[in-house]
Amino acid sequence: LVRRIGELMSQPLTASSKVYANQGQFPHLQVNKPQIAGWVDRYVRNRLFMVSFDPLDDENWRVLLTDTVTGHIIKVMARNLLEAEEKRIEGESEVAIRKLSEVERITVRETASVIVEKCIYPRLPYPSRNGGLEKAFIEMAHSDGQVAAFCKINEQKHDFVRLRYIKEDGLPGFYSPDFVVRVPNTVYLVETKAQEQMAHPNVKRKRKAALAWCERVNELEPQHRMDCEWKYVLLGESLFYEWRNKGANMVEMLDFATLRPDYLVQGKLDL
Repeated sequence: LVRRIGELMSQPLTASSKVYANQGQFPHLQVNKPQIAGWVDRYVRNRLFMVSFDPLDDENWRVLLTDTVTGHIIKVMARNLLEAEEKRIEGESEVAIRKLSEVERITVRETASVIVEKCIYPRLPYPSRNGGLEKAFIEMAHSDGQVAAFCKINEQKHDFVRLRYIKEDGLPGFYSPDFVVRVPNTVYLVETKAQEQMAHPNVKRKRKAALAWCERVNELEPQHRMDCEWKYVLLGESLFYEWRNKGANMVEMLDFATLRPDYLVQGKLDL
């Protein structure tokens, strides 16, 4: 358990022996393994089954060898270990300015792209399969007079536009928002989702990471954030079509769908 958590936590298990060997060469943690063993031992003895549990009593340890129990222990310990690493650092921030225009061109299919004028690229792609929502979003952003500029993020090309989050299985992951939209005084990071995906556990975890990132950006001096407030929007398919069909503009829709930190939603302030 300690080896799995400490050495291979950064990647899922794989049947490929070559990939598995490479993972072992680059462990997530190389120190503090005795402390991890202590945490696992205390968790198993005191928390795992919600009662006191002695692995050496009547060969109770055998239950720890089942896949379900082992996977649960790894998931809980890895998730808590990664969340412990997410410490808030106070002090002056070092800002590195990156531009989408660093990627001079992107490759798109003519039959699965839209001609646009408010973007640094002449065409923006959308998935050829089940890409109706993204296509409709591009068309609406292009025709809305309040949108100054927007772009669809290419995960392979714009690899610097990505956020770190902790997946439901406890492993670290990265994801990029679907769109960046700039209007006067505001920049929106927009994630478009089919309605059935809105409640997925990993979507909720991405939400937490994106909100924390926007909060950090908004604490910077205005000149370091384009003199704009940055917001994160999780835009469901139903909401998008409902507001578009009622004649709402892009800013109204994005402001309504903007997510806010839990302490603001619950009416609480950190003072």
